[in-house]
Amino acid sequence: MQHGSFQWMKFLNKSIILNKIRTDGPISRAQIAKDTKLTPPTVGSIVKELIDQQIVTESTLGSSQGGRKPKMLVINSSGFYVIGIDAGPRNIKFILSDLAGKVQEGHLISMEENMSNQTFIDILVHGVRKLLVDYSESEQQIVGIGVAMHGAVNVKEGISLYAPNLNLRNVAIKKELEKNFGYEVKVENDARAIALAESWFGSGAETKSMLALNLGSGIGAGLIIDGRLYHGEFDIAGEIGHMTIDLDGDICTCGNRGCLQTFASGPAIERKAEQAINQGKAPVLTRLIDGNIHQITGEMVYEAAISGDNDCRNILEEAGRYVGIGLTNLIHIINPGKIIIGGGVANAGEFLLEPIKATIAEKALTAEAKQTQVTVSELGGRATALGAVALLLTELFEPVKNDG
Repeated sequence: MQHGSFQWMKFLNKSIILNKIRTDGPISRAQIAKDTKLTPPTVGSIVKELIDQQIVTESTLGSSQGGRKPKMLVINSSGFYVIGIDAGPRNIKFILSDLAGKVQEGHLISMEENMSNQTFIDILVHGVRKLLVDYSESEQQIVGIGVAMHGAVNVKEGISLYAPNLNLRNVAIKKELEKNFGYEVKVENDARAIALAESWFGSGAETKSMLALNLGSGIGAGLIIDGRLYHGEFDIAGEIGHMTIDLDGDICTCGNRGCLQTFASGPAIERKAEQAINQGKAPVLTRLIDGNIHQITGEMVYEAAISGDNDCRNILEEAGRYVGIGLTNLIHIINPGKIIIGGGVANAGEFLLEPIKATIAEKALTAEAKQTQVTVSELGGRATALGAVALLLTELFEPVKNDG
């Protein structure tokens, strides 16, 4: 498969047929024609091209309605690959995935502090090159590269506008990677990428409108509305970590006071645990840190809570209540059918989930809204990288508008 065939696949009728086979396969040509209202000859000729391109393959025979059994069509998921890059605040994860989200082995590169835009690009290029060397036999089957980047992103241009944890601005990720490799490159904010991953590979697959919350060193969300990722006018939809919860609260990294992030992110939980120890509380955590208060991590707070440290348990439950308030506000604005929580802080599980659900049940407006489904992501640490992969799959499979 040559790199230019990406544009070929986006052709309107092809993308309609591809998506039909992806969602409903194994499916017959006749059924595709019936469901899409395309003529049987059109379906036949496009399916032939898709089979020639090896993106569609004929499966086991379907059941006969009288006469010969129809040949059934499925996506050849393992015949093509996408490179997914999770550019987090501390590490960059590189994976090669097939079209069904099955990850071939990937690798991780740690990032230095105070690096330049060029150093960051060099790391991306090096990481992709290593994948291409490791999987050189798959190089012609790679559809493109997806990048999930923390911070603010210009999606159309593929530019990282501001990555706060690395203090990088205006990094032309798409342009530089396309120049180096010739593949189609898509760039997206990490929280929105996670929403796509949940929609394609996770528990959000059947939900028309969904919110995926990324609780980690910051707090972000991705919104799927009517089956599509929602960006907003200037690409900042989902920045719920900067929802103001307390006008007189602590100063956030963004400069405002009392953002949700100052109450319920990983660093906020660590800060509150530090305060508890300074006040002579949190005895189990105090033993765990062995005198080094700067060693506190969210994982330690969770471990202490499990081991019966009530102060640590209270810190996590309070974080859950604040997240519940933020989510109740969002339920009142966008009314999602499901909320999926991921990111490092989500590992606190029930300590977090129960107060989130209780707060929503207490504060949401209607009986239905009070019961909005809230679950912890099943994708775990793979979610962001799989979201980067899904950026290309969205382009590949979702029917496009005919600009002609």
